[in-house]
Amino acid sequence: MNQNASLSYRDAGVDIDAGDQLVENIKPYAKRTMRPEVLSGIGGFGGLVEISKKYKEPVLVSGTDGVGTKLKLAFELNRHDTVGIDLVAMSVNDILVQGAEPLFFLDYFACGKLDVAAATEVIKGIAKGCEDSGCALIGGETAEMPGMYPVGEYDLAGFAVGVVEKSKIITGDTIVPGDVVLGLASNGAHSNGYSLVRKIIERSAPDLDAAFDGKRSLADCIMAPTRLYVKPLLALMQAINVKGMAHITGGGITENVPRVLPANVVAEIDAASWQMPKLFRWLQEGGNVEAQEMYRTFNCGIGMVVVVAAADADAAVSQLQAAGETVSKIGVIRARNGEEHQTQVK
Repeated sequence: MNQNASLSYRDAGVDIDAGDQLVENIKPYAKRTMRPEVLSGIGGFGGLVEISKKYKEPVLVSGTDGVGTKLKLAFELNRHDTVGIDLVAMSVNDILVQGAEPLFFLDYFACGKLDVAAATEVIKGIAKGCEDSGCALIGGETAEMPGMYPVGEYDLAGFAVGVVEKSKIITGDTIVPGDVVLGLASNGAHSNGYSLVRKIIERSAPDLDAAFDGKRSLADCIMAPTRLYVKPLLALMQAINVKGMAHITGGGITENVPRVLPANVVAEIDAASWQMPKLFRWLQEGGNVEAQEMYRTFNCGIGMVVVVAAADADAAVSQLQAAGETVSKIGVIRARNGEEHQTQVK
């Protein structure tokens, strides 16, 4: 190579034109997510959002997350259309449990070489997740970094900001013995436990394209996006006193539910109160995974836990079912004995 030859950024592996094309591709999808509070969205150096005057004492609630090693399966299966939904759901479901209405979301997409078609699919999924949760996609960052990632791979991160009236922040402090624990069904493994999922796939070597659960293939079940619980639960909070909520992510049921419980109580969960989906039974058998390890690794079919007073439980179930959720009464709150673990799955 001529040492005196003129070099461009493209010669170094970064294609500015491809980045510009991606921005143009995603603008119409981002536009559909806009909220009245958004003053400026994609294209500026920063997104501007005002806080609605309906809040007297607004408190901002923020959350950030990624998609984890589920992305490795997305690369292998060439499925890029739903991991963006996962990205949004992992953050908006988290801030939701404190009573927050998601306001806006920003994403970070990093790769070695930008594949505009694949990246467009990813960000269309992000926009879909935002639209379905009423959250504005106001910006993001696409980083093309040659040598940092293998060809065909990328990483995702994102964060959401929401707002809640100070007097309506959900802390779990009012949870008492006798309260009822409701479980909202998941879509599958969502975005957690995928290092173990991939290990089980490696051991079992299944045909991922074969029919598995009804018309869905095993790949369909494994890649099903994280369920968005925002709109049904925001509506529930308007109608019923929701005492506590837990998004069942990394750590499964046994490690996430205690995060919302006062120190003097235990959530006693009845594993027979819902049917564990076929995917989790397949994972348990394929990996010879012990039952308690399943409950502390996967959501096992319960993606969100809601705690309400016993007197409100039936009304809560009815409202959530009417909103399209599959809901079960999965347990009760009781007094804690000593230092026992705060969530018992039996």
